[in-house]
Amino acid sequence: MNTFSLQEGSLPPCIQTTVPGPASLRLAKLLQRYESWNVTFFSERFPVFWHRAVGANVWDVDGNRYVDFTSAFGVATIGFSHPKVREALHHQSQLLWHGMGDVHPTAQKAELCRRLVQVTYGRAGIDARVILCSSGFEAVEAALKTAHLATGRSRFVAFCGGYHGLGLGATDVTGWKFFRDPFRAILAKCVDFLPYPACESCPLEPLRRQLLQLLEKKLYAAVIVEPVQGRGGAVVPPVGFLQMLRDVTQQTGTVLIFDEIYTGFWRTGYWLACDAEGLLPDLLCLGKAMGGGFPISACVGTDEVMCHWPRSKGEAIHTSTHLGNPMGCAMALAALDVLQEPSTIQLMQESAHRLGAALRKVAQACPDQIQCVRGRGLLWGIELRSHQNESAAQKCAMLVTEGLSRGLLLLGGGERGEVLTLSPPAGLSQPQVDCLEKFLLEKLSA
Repeated sequence: MNTFSLQEGSLPPCIQTTVPGPASLRLAKLLQRYESWNVTFFSERFPVFWHRAVGANVWDVDGNRYVDFTSAFGVATIGFSHPKVREALHHQSQLLWHGMGDVHPTAQKAELCRRLVQVTYGRAGIDARVILCSSGFEAVEAALKTAHLATGRSRFVAFCGGYHGLGLGATDVTGWKFFRDPFRAILAKCVDFLPYPACESCPLEPLRRQLLQLLEKKLYAAVIVEPVQGRGGAVVPPVGFLQMLRDVTQQTGTVLIFDEIYTGFWRTGYWLACDAEGLLPDLLCLGKAMGGGFPISACVGTDEVMCHWPRSKGEAIHTSTHLGNPMGCAMALAALDVLQEPSTIQLMQESAHRLGAALRKVAQACPDQIQCVRGRGLLWGIELRSHQNESAAQKCAMLVTEGLSRGLLLLGGGERGEVLTLSPPAGLSQPQVDCLEKFLLEKLSA
């Protein structure tokens, strides 16, 4: 029996108070007083404080029910509070909350490393190894370090609009001026950015020549790229882009890193987004959906590249306190089980079909407001048009704010904030999609 269909997480929105409600407003005052004011955005209409979540539904502290079209930054791909992941968390919490990941590890850590190799490089019969981390940017920084050790080189090629996290190393390869400029004085500045092919029909030959010209200098340790840009606005590159990167990096002895933290585990309709072209990089960065809601990530790479890390002699040169946390490993193992179930795959496909059909209908009805709708699987972007009295970014911000008041959790994307980005959980019901479609048609055709 399909567990998703039995969850209350397939319900449409139900708003009972003003948004934000009284309890959210009280908590906003508390958080504003004590949190760094850079972190959370506050306005009279934003944010709401979450209380619980199931499936695609989130309830706030005032009892309002929302539909989450973000999967909480792409994490809840299988839905919030999946029964099998919840059971794994409960079972592990009765035994052990924390281990000594790089000194006295747990069985769960060993099993998760084996499983991650099995579901990535193992599918192609390639031996591989794993570095477990806590957050996405840590997986990226582990990959950058690995590439440096493997090649002895110190520069990187990344892409405009790419988002790889906000640690110093990850920020250095993130192609957004907004995130880089405040810290430019302390960044390593060891990266060159190339344009990301922003349409499915963009010619690749000029980019190939430009990349080859750089990599032939033998200064570059790696090329790092999102196979589909997530936060950059759900940008799907042309077919052949990933293969071109694979060919040029192999030709020049450069490591190829795919950041699949956002796009992995069916998000784009494939187990990994790179499966669309039937190839694998030297290093894979994974996270988000992998943990079923727990902060855990991984850098997985071929033995050929990973063997350049020295064997531990009692001290690791790259590690962290919570590496291989047993509860996180248990949840990740359960999440991987669920993600590989045929019923989950079917739900992904059904949800993607519903969402894609609704967004195409909106695009056809509102050509004056929408530049394009693009996406794949459960990752979609609505790029909005600017008008004389309203920019695309202002329009996107309006949709996010107005959507919240209607019980729809939405996010803006794109480097200029011009893309409404949708990355909902699997099991998205038709009534939930209908609410989104009705809202967008109302706001964009007005």
